[in-house]
Amino acid sequence: MHYIGGLKPGSFLQRQFAAISDGSLEWADMGDVYDEVRVGPEAFRFPKGRRALRAALVERFPGEAAAIDGYLAAIASVQKASRLYFAEKAVPHLVAALAGGLMRRGLLRWSDRTTKSVLDDLGASPLLQAVLTTQYGDYGMPPKQSSFAIHAMVVNHYIHGGYYPVGGSGRIAESIAPVIEAAGGRLLVAAEVTAIVVEGGKAVGVRMKDGQELRAPVIISDTGAENTFRTLLPREVAARHGYDALLRGVRPSPSHISLYVGLDQSAEALGLPRHNFWIYPHEDHDRAMAEAEANPEAPLPLVYASFPSAKDPTFAERHAGRATIELVTVAPWGWFSQWDGTRWKQRGAAYDAFKARLTNRLLGELARLLPQTSGHIVHAELSTPLSTKHFAAWAHGEIYGLDHTPARFRQRWLKPQTQVPGLYLTGQDVVTCGVAGALLGGVLCASVILRKNLLR
Repeated sequence: MHYIGGLKPGSFLQRQFAAISDGSLEWADMGDVYDEVRVGPEAFRFPKGRRALRAALVERFPGEAAAIDGYLAAIASVQKASRLYFAEKAVPHLVAALAGGLMRRGLLRWSDRTTKSVLDDLGASPLLQAVLTTQYGDYGMPPKQSSFAIHAMVVNHYIHGGYYPVGGSGRIAESIAPVIEAAGGRLLVAAEVTAIVVEGGKAVGVRMKDGQELRAPVIISDTGAENTFRTLLPREVAARHGYDALLRGVRPSPSHISLYVGLDQSAEALGLPRHNFWIYPHEDHDRAMAEAEANPEAPLPLVYASFPSAKDPTFAERHAGRATIELVTVAPWGWFSQWDGTRWKQRGAAYDAFKARLTNRLLGELARLLPQTSGHIVHAELSTPLSTKHFAAWAHGEIYGLDHTPARFRQRWLKPQTQVPGLYLTGQDVVTCGVAGALLGGVLCASVILRKNLLR
């Protein structure tokens, strides 16, 4: 996890994380600037706070104050409308049947439109549009393809700044595990589920890879809609409830590569920032993505640089004289599909050579961005969409589950209660992508199962 927003004191996310970790999970503020973007030769820093952001945008684009104000008003409108939209996913069937259309209507008027179409109607210049949409990497889709709803929700999520877990991202699981176990739960690792067991039309358990069956009165799937209904649920059960047809109405989000870099000096010595960088070759994000999909040797459509060792105030105590950097870019599944079906660490010389070229390209971007890191890199390891498929079981190595197109927000079946009695869906496919989306998906799922409004 690179960073998260929405954690100002007293916020919904702050309260939820405090609850599930029994208050043991701490977060470090990334500072007054959380993202710095480069669009070709242009640069812009995103400051935290709505007023600060507006001021910075108006200063950089003095002739576009009206478009900027309209944009910020649209962001706020989406955020307000999203509350009823997501609440509708958890209300009883009768309430949803009677009032669901009204609860969803406010968000749908925004989610039915692409990010590009909204910014065009606001009269934003191409460069202003390019700057405003540089965070599309946080949801995976460029402006002409993405729903404005997801763009607005991500922007609003970070508008009050970015935060990083003190002790590193592993602290999230470490702090939550004791709370689960204290409540009588058990956490199993390296325990692969191969099927959901259905008897008498009801989900009653899961079957493990070793053949063992674990049974429970309630089965909750956090593996995503695709894995749940196409892979784990018996095919005849999925077809009976129409999930095979419903899945044809959605598509996976883009895949990615990530380079994990280790350095032999501290973040302080190297002058590494706490904020992230987003680097784009030019202002047409859709064209850059299309060019990359057609040709792996085309300029990388984006490069995201994150500095975990600088964000975490305890890193130097645990790893003195060391630093880490993560570099991420979109990498179409088609670049790697020829090696699908091969085994981890046994994919062949051509695959290794392709990874080496991508590694060198990302390291070249790092050298241009922060030349002081050159000569201090002692480790660089690249993950690909095949790595994601191997470790996370996403069929196409997708980074954010289902794509956030306008059509995705029309899928009323993406909610916690499935058509199969006893089976529930949680995680980012219920709501939206990312840690915050997965957390809210869990809150909605628990609300449905317990028949209690936990959103309050």
